[in-house]
Amino acid sequence: MDLIAHLAQVQGLTAIAIGLIIGLGALGACIGIGVMGSKFLEAAARQPELMPLLQGRMFLLAGLIDAAFLIGVALAMYFAVGNPLITVLQTAGKAAAGH
Repeated sequence: MDLIAHLAQVQGLTAIAIGLIIGLGALGACIGIGVMGSKFLEAAARQPELMPLLQGRMFLLAGLIDAAFLIGVALAMYFAVGNPLITVLQTAGKAAAGH
């Protein structure tokens, strides 16, 4: 295959990977926060006097879960904008054309 076909294939597979990273990351974050929220409500109903302590810890964990998802989004956007795989292909294409 020529260089254009390789670039198109890398871009197509990168688009699929970006969709999977963002989609599965969002799904995991939503499920994680949902499970954590239900456990918080269950614990608050059993011992209402511990609700301020539990609420602080719940918000801390919600922030950590969202941070992990946003790191995945940042990585996906890095591959969308500045894909290092395309740079390697372009460098190899220039080297092959020079010979």
